[in-house]
Amino acid sequence: MVTVHHRTVSIDGLDVFYREAGPADAPVLLLLHGYPTSSHMFRHLIPALAGQYRVIAPDHIGFGRSSAPSVEEFEYTFAALAGVTGRFLSTIGVTQYTIYVQDYGAPVGWRLALNDPTAVVGVISQNGNAYEDGFVPSFWDPIWADAAERTAETRDALRPALGREAVEWQYTHGVPDATTVDPDAWEHDLALLARPGQDDVQLALFRDYATNRDLYPAVHEWLRTSQVPVLAIWGRNDEIFAAAGATAFTRDAPDARVELVDGGHFLLESDLDHVADTITDWLRTTERSA
Repeated sequence: MVTVHHRTVSIDGLDVFYREAGPADAPVLLLLHGYPTSSHMFRHLIPALAGQYRVIAPDHIGFGRSSAPSVEEFEYTFAALAGVTGRFLSTIGVTQYTIYVQDYGAPVGWRLALNDPTAVVGVISQNGNAYEDGFVPSFWDPIWADAAERTAETRDALRPALGREAVEWQYTHGVPDATTVDPDAWEHDLALLARPGQDDVQLALFRDYATNRDLYPAVHEWLRTSQVPVLAIWGRNDEIFAAAGATAFTRDAPDARVELVDGGHFLLESDLDHVADTITDWLRTTERSA
């Protein structure tokens, strides 16, 4: 049995909650979650990987058990989330790590890499986008419209994404057998989304998402010049980030390993063992070739 620790540190007056397991002196895997979840999404993956790695999974500010100040008290941008994450890593003494990025975790991870290009020594992207190819227009067009127009009407058009139907859809859509997905996963997220002020927090991040696209050329350049090893393991039926976003990594990381799995956006809920085994095999391969 692997012991998973549940800890909190203060960063700039904000509490950052994180889960941690594995040997303190082992190579670090940093797990960065997406919307609308938290480090809770890694609750089963952490013990699966912690035998030989120090696995660390923080909750972003505004998510999970980390502080969730109001939009008046904190500027909810992806740059701000990445800034807190960088200071969190410094506080706990982590200087080099492999990132596992999913959904919102991707733009946070890309900023960490661009801010300190030598810190990130490997990339595992599980439906974590870095290419225009990955955007499914039917999902993203309303978000681009809100970022461009910034009206009350375009903002309110995104409110359904905070509701039960949309959150459950993110977990079950594209999964061949939806009964394999634990309903507690989305109920956990919905309970946190129901907190006062969370609608404003999430709508602010929706509006800021367009800034992540501006980073993509720099991310691609970093992938080319650093030659950092890449694993793109993707739920190929995801209608938020299409499978083309996974295969696109090979343009800038020709040796990237791409695995398209018959699943959806939250692949760990339906295909945990396959993802964990693939990551373990890939890590061993990259270590042998280093």
